[in-house]
Amino acid sequence: MKIAVVGTGYVGLVSGTCFAETGITVTCVDINAKKIEDLKKGIVPIYEPGLENMVRNNVENDRLFFSTSLEESLIDCEAVFIAVGTPPDEDGSADLQYVLSVADEIGTYMQDYLVIATKSTVPIKTAAKVKQKVADALERRGEKMEFDVVSNPEFLKEGAAINDFLKPDRIVIGTDSERAEKLMNRLYKPFTLNGHPIIFMDITSAEMTKYAANSMLATKISFMNDIANLCEVVGADVNMVRKGIGSDTRIGNKFIYPGAGYGGSCFPKDVKALIRTGDEYNRSLEILKAVELVNENQKAVIPAKLKEHYGSSLRGKKIGLWGLSFKPHTDDMREAPSIRIIEELSREGGIIKAFDPVAMEEARRILGDKIEFCNDKYETLVDADGLIVVTEWPEFRILNYSILEKLMLEKVIFDGRNIYDAEELREHGFSYYSIGRQAVKP
Repeated sequence: MKIAVVGTGYVGLVSGTCFAETGITVTCVDINAKKIEDLKKGIVPIYEPGLENMVRNNVENDRLFFSTSLEESLIDCEAVFIAVGTPPDEDGSADLQYVLSVADEIGTYMQDYLVIATKSTVPIKTAAKVKQKVADALERRGEKMEFDVVSNPEFLKEGAAINDFLKPDRIVIGTDSERAEKLMNRLYKPFTLNGHPIIFMDITSAEMTKYAANSMLATKISFMNDIANLCEVVGADVNMVRKGIGSDTRIGNKFIYPGAGYGGSCFPKDVKALIRTGDEYNRSLEILKAVELVNENQKAVIPAKLKEHYGSSLRGKKIGLWGLSFKPHTDDMREAPSIRIIEELSREGGIIKAFDPVAMEEARRILGDKIEFCNDKYETLVDADGLIVVTEWPEFRILNYSILEKLMLEKVIFDGRNIYDAEELREHGFSYYSIGRQAVKP
């Protein structure tokens, strides 16, 4: 079986590589010639644990190919996945120009029946637009070729994407065609042999499922952050509250960890896009509007705690910052809370020295000279007035107090992910500020 995947970003590259891992012949297509040449050499443009080795293995075994030519890649192809970016417009809606451009190109070059699957996160009713674009291109050619458009949303967690693809909780496919359903069943059979379900539904429901899933997870995060902020005021410990509600199977213990706000490529964009869709249909999604507002406010919580500790002025304060990516095990900094924290502290005159295990290059591209970039976590603490922990990388979880005491001018930690034990810090003479718990001082 031969397929093509258009787009070698996070979703496209992971999807194409994992399909190749099952023995399918996959060509990943991108207009970026430099990226394609690098991928042919096994140089992966994103950080995802295990992906680079998997790419190289499948390239060496002639299952995974890379090309800038969609026309050549469609030869003898049975399915093509559209996995290009859908960045948010200024009004929050998803920009479909790249998706529809690929659809037009598919219609221009396809030579036989083809299943066209939208893998990109796209607004409801996008499949109909893709279908029309392909049909228009075929009409220009004077061809009456059969094809089907299906919705096949991805549910990948950055940092665990390979496992998510190979061992999915579920596979969602929206289609109104028996022929397309049979082909997609055959394509995904290797992933369902161990009992992982494949759920077929209508196209609109599949498109909605992606947005609804991410919006629900974002809602759980914002809800818990709201509760955490109330816990601080009334004297409750949000960690205890989280354990108390997380043991209820109706709620579950996932995505109820308070923190400095969510970020990344999915939650912020998808919540905005679904809000926009609701407004377009005159159905205001008030809960999601509140989710978005809570999340934006939450990114200001850490700077507020610094002002609480140091007083109204942060001018000249040297602050070490651990973690720049929006979550561990990725270099993705899209909508990362670290950006908002750095911007606010910089405006207040704070001096920030930062380190992240993998996101330094991306951070330099985004932040420029706003901060000082350090070679390791301890370099950030030389003569530091305090430490902020923004991303819960494993290497940040255990503190070496003897080193911290030698390097830092003042022993104070602002923990944006609640990864430390408050009493342990107090015993070592540290002031400690976290999320949803009262501040601890020696």
